[in-house]
Amino acid sequence: MSAEAFRPPKKSLLDRLPVSSHIRRSVGLQRTMLLIGVVLCAVFLVAAIFAPLLAPYGFAQISDDGGTFPAQAAPGGKHPWGTTVGGYDVLSRVIWGSQTAATVIVVAVIMAIFLGVFLGLVSGYFGGWLDRVLVVVADAIYAFPTLLLAIVVSIAINKGQSGFWGGILACGFAITAVFVPQYFRVIRAEAIRLKAEPFVESAQVVGASSARIIGRHIFGNATRTLPLIFTLNASEAILTLAGLGFLGFGIEPSSAAEWGFDLNKAMSDASSGIWWTGVFPGAAIVLTVLGLTLVGESMNDLNDPRLRGRRRAGSKTKGKDIKNQTEVSA
Repeated sequence: MSAEAFRPPKKSLLDRLPVSSHIRRSVGLQRTMLLIGVVLCAVFLVAAIFAPLLAPYGFAQISDDGGTFPAQAAPGGKHPWGTTVGGYDVLSRVIWGSQTAATVIVVAVIMAIFLGVFLGLVSGYFGGWLDRVLVVVADAIYAFPTLLLAIVVSIAINKGQSGFWGGILACGFAITAVFVPQYFRVIRAEAIRLKAEPFVESAQVVGASSARIIGRHIFGNATRTLPLIFTLNASEAILTLAGLGFLGFGIEPSSAAEWGFDLNKAMSDASSGIWWTGVFPGAAIVLTVLGLTLVGESMNDLNDPRLRGRRRAGSKTKGKDIKNQTEVSA
């Protein structure tokens, strides 16, 4: 028999992609939760990418050919979700706010991933005094509250003046500083484990350089859990940006749309019965964070072999019970 007969079938691209492979492996309620999370995340991404096409007005537009927009107008007519106290269209602000949130995720989480992975690989592979110093620094940074650090960094970067890139960078650097220890710990633990594997020791024996071993043998195996951590940290990034905006350290409405800032301005409207200025931005935050959390938690469950084993065992037991009941009734 040829060697090709013993080779496992090659997986398709859909089976290798993180979210797609998890959907194929999920069953029952787990699949339902994962699909709901994927749909919510897809809506968020579509709104962020196609905001200029989907939003009826600009994020800072207060007038059109028909004149100035009315302040605090009820939903209906030209403004399906109403207007704010400043005359901004709520629907447009919510759609444009998704673009701001997506930018924060890209700037903050991606930057944290690159820095955390690099430090984790170096610390875990080389060890020694460098590893001890990086571990102490990571633990010290991890002790800072995310929102408090974001406020301090926001003031240090833009002196409280919340322009678009100033607010994005302030939140991005704060989230990077807080999230780097998480990526560092995960990658460092994997690097330490992989360093003792036979294939790494074989590469060291044949004289492969440290850079080649880290890049070719350790990096790919140590970063398999990054999609899971990314989804969980992306929701935290959105909440941090909303917290900055709600406390007055976010982005001014003339620079970009931001959900937290709109919630801050809607607080005084709630006592007057004007609900639409706060409900829709708040719902956008809740649904986006919910979607990212459902995807992340579902991926975490499916990556745990113990949970997968329980689900499969439960499915087999249920199938046997149904089969036995059928045989008895027959």
